[in-house]
Amino acid sequence: MLSAAWLALSDIWTPPFRAVLWKTLGLTLVLLIGVWFGLQALVVHFADWPSQPWINTSVAIVTGFGLVIGLGFLIAPVSALMAGLFSDDIAAVVETTHYPQDLPGRGLSFVDSVVSTLGFTATVILVNIVCLFLLLIPGVNLVAFFLGNGYLLGREFFESAASRFRPVAEARQLRRDNAVTVLFAGFVIAAFLAIPVLNLLTPLFATAFMTHVHKRVTGSRPAEISTG
Repeated sequence: MLSAAWLALSDIWTPPFRAVLWKTLGLTLVLLIGVWFGLQALVVHFADWPSQPWINTSVAIVTGFGLVIGLGFLIAPVSALMAGLFSDDIAAVVETTHYPQDLPGRGLSFVDSVVSTLGFTATVILVNIVCLFLLLIPGVNLVAFFLGNGYLLGREFFESAASRFRPVAEARQLRRDNAVTVLFAGFVIAAFLAIPVLNLLTPLFATAFMTHVHKRVTGSRPAEISTG
């Protein structure tokens, strides 16, 4: 599993990944910045004290810092959304680069991809809202973050990789049959997600990583070729 994580991390910086890297990073930053400004403006609007400007200033400052922390918990659902947009591109690069001996996978239809992405993103948002409320409980919040995101992200990214080669129902069954492996792989993704700045690359890393994990679960190994 560690070798799969290293391959995925190495892949991010290779030429075939760069186009997807910049699109993913750009859209992620735009979305997070947009949410930050939107929530900041909303709070300031409803907490307006015309006769006490110092209160408005204090609220704006405290809200700004609070939203920075809160946005850290939004990176997981944003990663889920970005993965839905670019997962096939990323997986295809990994498959053709490291597994040229295997038949290439096929992406989900547009409708199935949209439905799956929106449903999963909503679930991840709910889990991370719970984690956000647990911030006041030392230790518990960290455990909740890793358990919740480890399970959900591991499940989604593995099934996404597996669905390129079999029906969705069979992909889910394959995930259940390898539940322990997928769960620990999910914890690796959650650990990556917890690293500031680097976690903006979570969609690329997680998709590439789970593509390797899926290949190893099904018995395929990467070819002995240069990754550039």
